[in-house]
Amino acid sequence: MTLPAPLADVVSEFAEVQGQDKLKLLLEFADELPPLPPELHDAALEPVPECQSPLFLHVDARDPQRVRLHFSAPPEAPTTRGLASILAAGLDEQPAAAILAVPDDFYTELGLAALISPLRLRGMSAMLARIKRQLRAAA
Repeated sequence: MTLPAPLADVVSEFAEVQGQDKLKLLLEFADELPPLPPELHDAALEPVPECQSPLFLHVDARDPQRVRLHFSAPPEAPTTRGLASILAAGLDEQPAAAILAVPDDFYTELGLAALISPLRLRGMSAMLARIKRQLRAAA
């Protein structure tokens, strides 16, 4: 599987831990979700209704060589925040072509399927699908 280097690093981090430690790592990612930049606080962010918790995203593809991704999820939704943070850490500032080439099911490599519900994983898949849709629309 070919992933942008930052996303491959995240997948490697998850591969290095087992069982409940994967959940701890996911919660660490939740704590690291970058805040929205001030100019996006009043912007119309795209909701991702497939997520079990409220999640909104913004894709800035003005520079296709350096796509900016921004996510908003409440602190009381740590799993959703963690999944969004994985995408932020792995795909923010990457070229549009590299993001579009990410396999839709890359998240299976994280090894979270036995620890979190399939609905939550589908939420991550929906986030990636919306990012890709916006990139295709911007091209």
